[in-house]
Amino acid sequence: MVWRGKLYYLRRMTIHREGYKSISIAAILFAIINYLLFFQVGAVYPILCWGVFVVTLFLFLFIVSFFRLPARKPVQGNRLITSPCDGKVVAIEEITDVEYFNDKRIQLSVFMSPANVHANTCPISGEVLYSKYHPGKYLVAWHPKSSTENERHSVVLKNENGVILVKQIAGALARRIVNYLQPSQKVEQGGELGFIKFGSRVDLLLPPGTKINVKLQEKVQAGVSILAEF
Repeated sequence: MVWRGKLYYLRRMTIHREGYKSISIAAILFAIINYLLFFQVGAVYPILCWGVFVVTLFLFLFIVSFFRLPARKPVQGNRLITSPCDGKVVAIEEITDVEYFNDKRIQLSVFMSPANVHANTCPISGEVLYSKYHPGKYLVAWHPKSSTENERHSVVLKNENGVILVKQIAGALARRIVNYLQPSQKVEQGGELGFIKFGSRVDLLLPPGTKINVKLQEKVQAGVSILAEF
């Protein structure tokens, strides 16, 4: 059975299920703070009350927007490797992987700011060979050592054209990584891979010789932007 998750082919923008609890808590706090403030001192300090209302409304809307799932049609192709996340390409370099492959790989890293969509998608269709969580530090996501020292979750995907590793990496603010995949699962390109809360980073480890289709500092979108080709 193929794990499709939720493909990014949506009729309208929705909210990711990882956000239900956070948004509910934020809504309750927003209501309590403003109700108590207006009830207690609204008549004496109306400007203060309205100022707090505007600030807390902005924060509430930011939390809602953080968990958004925009309407997109995913790009699919057996030889295509699509972006697993929204963000900006911050690294394209050859490295020696010591976690799974134990050989040379091309590392392509995408940094996600708190303003980006934070749902992660499968960059290729295929089979999950490996899925492992690693506890670690919380260095800023663009730090070179964040790939090997930060809290992270690694997944290896294989299809008939090649094998890649997708690494979800926590940052200074991101303290919760969610991954939905288990070994032996079949996945579909553009389907759900996981979610990272707040600013973070995703690394792709690609086979040597992979054709790279993006440049440093280029902005990419999950399931839509073609990062590379086998």
